[in-house]
Parts: sequence; structure tokens; C-alpha cells
Amino acid sequence: MLDNLSQRLSRVVKSLRGQARLTEDNIADALREVRMALLEADVALPVVKDFIAAVREKAIGEEVIGSLSPGQALIGVVHRELTRLMGEANEGLNLAAQPPAIVLMAGLQGAGKTTTVGKLAKLLRETQKKKVLVVSCDVYRPAAIAQLKTVAGQAGVDFFPSAPTDQPLDIARAALDWAKRHYHDVLLVDTAGRLAIDEAMMREIAELHSALKPIETLFVVDAMLGQDAVNTARAFNEALPLTGVILTKLDGDSRGGAALSVRHVTGRPIKYAGIGEKLTGIEPFHPERMASRILGMGDVLSLIEEAQKGVDQEKAVELAKKLKSGKDFDLEDFREQIVQMKKMGGLTAMMDKLPAQFAKAAAQMPSGAPDKSIARIEGIINSMTPAERAKPELIKASRKRRIATGAGVQVQEVNRLLNQFEQTRKMMKQFSRGGIGKMMRKMKGMIPGMP
Repeated sequence: MLDNLSQRLSRVVKSLRGQARLTEDNIADALREVRMALLEADVALPVVKDFIAAVREKAIGEEVIGSLSPGQALIGVVHRELTRLMGEANEGLNLAAQPPAIVLMAGLQGAGKTTTVGKLAKLLRETQKKKVLVVSCDVYRPAAIAQLKTVAGQAGVDFFPSAPTDQPLDIARAALDWAKRHYHDVLLVDTAGRLAIDEAMMREIAELHSALKPIETLFVVDAMLGQDAVNTARAFNEALPLTGVILTKLDGDSRGGAALSVRHVTGRPIKYAGIGEKLTGIEPFHPERMASRILGMGDVLSLIEEAQKGVDQEKAVELAKKLKSGKDFDLEDFREQIVQMKKMGGLTAMMDKLPAQFAKAAAQMPSGAPDKSIARIEGIINSMTPAERAKPELIKASRKRRIATGAGVQVQEVNRLLNQFEQTRKMMKQFSRGGIGKMMRKMKGMIPGMP
């Protein structure tokens, strides 16, 4: 997401190299580029105008001190204004209500509402230990109710049944009564969407809001909509007292204008960002971190949080003890690291949060191929016997052929994996002996462009 915007903004910094200080002239040239970058990213024109005016005002008064270059000083201003534009800080869900706390989900068809209901339900169950009930009031889209039932099962939360012949208002009231009688903490209500905004849709969702009196009314919007997201957000904001926004498909091939426009238009915080189709693909939206990612600085804090959630601490301690005792790092350990990486969303999700220069370097590493190659590596290791995983030196030509056949790959793929593993094992040995300096020098050769 927003790759083009990031590239354009990095060129702005380069254009200011050699300048001694920020002046009205060089700021004007740089902001012309920033303006074009934002418009190409499909950010709404009124938002662009306000943003550029704010950056110009702040940048002219910005002093370049210490080791800061004019480019860095301008990027500092742009970062602060991007953060302000997207809402300053993350705002979580407000569930401080007499149970059940009702969350009403609104948005157009195709925005990913139903999947988002499942993601949010799973998140609330796992991170806040809430007892969650989900219900679909979408009696128009074929299989919408069945889809939510499937998603609820995958998320491990309760599902309230409904039928296409029922009235949405009757479904909502019955679900609320059930939630009260069965002591649910949260009721998530999935509503009907349309391909475009229409009067009947807005009237129906307004009636649902009036009957349920939800503590949270969330607008689910597809980040790939661009300018259309602004018009949709405005219409929903006028019809409903929205309390927040969830952006979906931030990992898609989008120009990302919605991320920068929707907060400005609705005045409501972006609470969550949806990434991918998996039910784990939702994360709190942090404006400052998103601004850093847009500017190519990465989002290391979110990466650390993902690691803390995804990594099995006991297994990590076991590996550390094993290395400290001088025992060899084997293919079972190597596979375990791959499993942990998958829990963190895969290599692609991790690289998206790395600073630009490291992400580019990681993409060029042999083990940094797309996530399907990670699955291939896991498949090859799974085709080995326990003895082969413990002692990779046993794997000769005939065993390689058997492993390749079992994993459905060529023998060359098995050789490539064994070479990658051997490099990793050497690094682990040096790390266990405290040879971090040597390890970093070796990594220079492995990671192109590493200083």
C-alpha cells in the first residue's frame, strides 16, 4: 500500500540535498511534488489543499539544527502533519456499556464487512476475553448469513441464526434479547450493504441504529476506493452518528487515498486496519506508525507487537538455551522459526513494516522470496525423517530424491534449502559464541546495500 506515495516523497528529500536551509522557494518546489504525490495516491482534493497549507506554514518556521538536513527537516514536518491528518493517536473500541455492548457495522457491499465482523470478534475474544455474539441482518445478499456463520465458527464465537425471509429489525431485536439472556459481553451486528448508496439502505440502517442504540457504530471502507471512499464516508456520516472507521484491504494494490481522506471527511478516528483475508489480519490503526510507513521509515513498533503475539515464548527460551549450551541448530529448529514467522503474518507482512532500505534488502535475500517459498521450505522439511532433521549431514543423493518427491519439488530446491540452512546454522553458532561483530560483517555480503 502507498508504495508510489512513499517513492515520490523520498524523491522530495533527495531534491533538497545540497540546500543549506529551508526557504520559501525550495519549500514551494518540494510541496509541488508532495501535492502531486498525494493526488496520484487518490487523496481527496480538499484534504490535499488543507494538508499542503499546513505543511507550508509549519515548514517555513522550521529551523534546521544539528545534524538535520533541510530534507530531513521537511520530512519531519510532513510526518507530523500526516499523523495529525490521520488522527494523532489510536483509539480503541469503547465497550463501557451494560452488557451486551452493541457494535453496529455499516458500509457498502464488497468492503469486507462480514469478514471484518469475524476478525473483530476473534480479536475481542482472544485479546479481551469477551464473550461475543455475531448476527447478520443482511437478508439481501445471497449466502451472506451462511458466510457469517462460517466466519463465526472459524473465529470461535457464537452465531445468532437468521433467515432471508426475516425482517432486519426483527433479527436485530431477537439477537439482542438472546445476547442479554445468555450473558454475552459484545453483540456485533453485520448489516446489509449495496453496490452504491441508496435511500432504502440508509433508512434501514438508521432504523437499526435507533432500535439497538449501539455504543459503537463503525464504518467499514475499502482502502482501494480512493476518491469514492470520501463520498461514501460523507453519506454514511450524515445518515448515522459514526463513532469510528475500519479500513480494509490495506495490503491490496491500492493508492491508499482513503487512509488519508476518510478521517478528515468524517471527523471520526480510524480504529482498525484490515490486512488480508485471514481472521488474524486486523490490527489497531496507529496514525503515527502509518505516517512512518508512508515515509519509508517502517513500523518497527507494530512488528515487535506482532512478534510478541505470534512467538511462542517457551520455544524461544528453549532455542536460546540450546544455542548457549553449544548444541547445534538443526532443521527442526529451522522449521520452528518458519512456523513462528507464519504466525506473525508471513514474510510479506513483516517486510511491509520494515524501513524501506531494509525491506528492499530483505526482498533480495535468498530466503526473502514471496511467502509461497516459505510454505515450500516447510513442505520440504516435513518430508524428512526425524533423524534427517536432527542430522542434515545424513541427507545424500538418494535421500534428496525421496524428499523432493515427497514435497513435490525438484532436487535443486532441496539443495537450495540445505545451503540456506547451513548459512543460518553458521550464523547461529557465531551468535552463541558472542561473535556478533563477525556475524554482522558476514551479513553485509548477504544483504545487498547493507553498510
